[in-house]
Amino acid sequence: MVFDIVKWIFLLFFFLATIYPILNTLAVSFNEGLDAIRGGIYILPREFTLDNYRSVLSKGSLMTGAYNTVLRTVIGTVTQLFLTALLAFVLSRKEFMFRTPITLLFIFTMYFNAGLIPNYLWLSRLGFANTFWVYVIPGMISAFNLLVIRTYIRGLPESLVESAQIDGAGYFTIFMKVILPLCKPVLATVALFIAVGQWNSWFDTMLYNGFSERYTTLQYELMKLLSSVTSQGANANDMKNAGGSMVTPTSIRAATTIITALPIVCLYPFLQRYFISGLTIGGVKE
Repeated sequence: MVFDIVKWIFLLFFFLATIYPILNTLAVSFNEGLDAIRGGIYILPREFTLDNYRSVLSKGSLMTGAYNTVLRTVIGTVTQLFLTALLAFVLSRKEFMFRTPITLLFIFTMYFNAGLIPNYLWLSRLGFANTFWVYVIPGMISAFNLLVIRTYIRGLPESLVESAQIDGAGYFTIFMKVILPLCKPVLATVALFIAVGQWNSWFDTMLYNGFSERYTTLQYELMKLLSSVTSQGANANDMKNAGGSMVTPTSIRAATTIITALPIVCLYPFLQRYFISGLTIGGVKE
C-alpha cells in the first residue's frame, strides 16, 4: 500500500515536471511580447494575443520552407528507412561472405569523418549544392540505424527464412514479404528518429542552399527570423512586426518552438504502440 502511494506520487511529480515546460512555452507564445519580458507567466497567458504567430507566419518564404521541409521529411524518411533496412537484411545473412568487413566499415564512419570543409567540397563537386537532393542522398544510409535494424533482424527465427526459401522465394521476396512485416516495431522507432532529424535540420540548408530561396527549409527560415528579432535589441519600435504588433525574442522563441515541435508531437501517438511492442520484444525466449 505504501509502495503504491509513493509510486503514484513519483509518477505524478514526473508528469508535472515533464508537461510544465511545454505548457509554459505554449502560454508565452500566446502572450503579448513586452508583457512576457516581465516574467511570472506559468501555464496560462496573462495578455492573450496571436501577434507572435502572425509575425512568424507572415514571412513570405515560410510556405516555401514548410513545403520543402515536409517533402524532405517524407522522401528522406522513406528512402533512408527502406535502404537501411535492405542493407541490414543483407548484412544479417550468414551466407554473405563480406558482411563483417562492410559492417566494420560502417562502424568506422561512426567515429571518424573527413570534417566539415572536405565534406562540403566533396558534395559541391558532385553537384549537390543548390539542389533539393542534398537533403536526401548524402544521408541515405545511417550507420547507427543500420546496426539497430540488423540486430533486430538477427533476432528473428531463421526458420522463417528457410521456410520461404523452400517455397521458392528469393531474397528480395523474403525481405519484402517476411522480414519487413516482422520489423514494424524497430522500423517505426527508426522512422521517428529519421523524421525528427529531417524535420529539425537547418544547418545543411545554411551550408548548401543558404542563398537559394527555392530550396530553403522551415527550420532555416525560423532560425533566421529568431536571429533577426534577437539582434534588434530592446528598442520597442524595432520590435514591431509588419502588422505593428509588439514581439520580443522571448515570445518569438516560444512561438517558433511550438511551430517546430507540433508536427512531431502529432506524429508520436501513431507510433507509440510500436515503441511499446519494440520494448517488450525479446522478453520471451524459446
